[in-house]
Amino acid sequence: MTVPTLRTPLSPPAGSPVAAAYARLAGVFPALGVEEWADGAGARGPGWVGAAELGAGGAALDAFLSWDEEQVRRDYGRTARPDVVAGFGLHRYAWPACLLVTLPWFLDRRVPRIPARNVSFQRALGRLAVRVEEFACLPDDPAAALPGARVVADEEALRAEARTALAEHFEAVLGGFGPRMRRGRRALWGMVTDEIVEGLWYVAALLGEEDRALGELERLMPGAVRPYAPYAGAANFRELPGSAEACGGVRATRDRVTCCLFYTLRPEDTCLTCPRTADPERVRRLAATS
Repeated sequence: MTVPTLRTPLSPPAGSPVAAAYARLAGVFPALGVEEWADGAGARGPGWVGAAELGAGGAALDAFLSWDEEQVRRDYGRTARPDVVAGFGLHRYAWPACLLVTLPWFLDRRVPRIPARNVSFQRALGRLAVRVEEFACLPDDPAAALPGARVVADEEALRAEARTALAEHFEAVLGGFGPRMRRGRRALWGMVTDEIVEGLWYVAALLGEEDRALGELERLMPGAVRPYAPYAGAANFRELPGSAEACGGVRATRDRVTCCLFYTLRPEDTCLTCPRTADPERVRRLAATS
């Protein structure tokens, strides 16, 4: 298969409130790149798909999920159930897409609104394209004077903006994935909750800011504030028993709100934060990479 050629990336729009955060992401995680678009054209070309197209279902989503279906057959020598394939596809879109909001919030206290019509994805190249027309920030942020800025009162109001921006985006996207995954609304939003938490947790560790991220994510996704819907569950980090001795320091873990169903392919090979993975096994895996 021919690898699509990436359209020449544009420089971030002048005064972009999120460019610095996306640049730091590229510095620690080159497998994922974000480019901003100043006009409404977005990213087009081989392999690019709009988030709104995924949310609409149909041929665009069929083509997107065919990648996951082929990958399962190639890597595991078997065919996955259609609902499992759809879950894999949602994960592989949602994990990076959540960072469009959570990373600028975490690093710079700026929350972009990213309606589905303003986001495109090129999964083979690991590239997201986004147009930021509006963002929220705190009163003392120099970016408050930029076009599209909406000043909010305090940190909790900014966290609410982040939850709202992500909910707006995924409400549209789940319209396409949801029927194929054959899961209820709570399970779908539990999966989004997991992607929000685990994506930023991973990237923050690469940035050397894991400890701060744990506390910030607990406040962002507490599972108890109102309004919190449509999300299900919470960050719920905890200390991993036995990790201090085996890993040279206490390690954090959590139990995912939902299951990715990978066990349907390999029952013995579960995710590190899967509720099916016992704590001693988590410690063993972490120690092996310490």
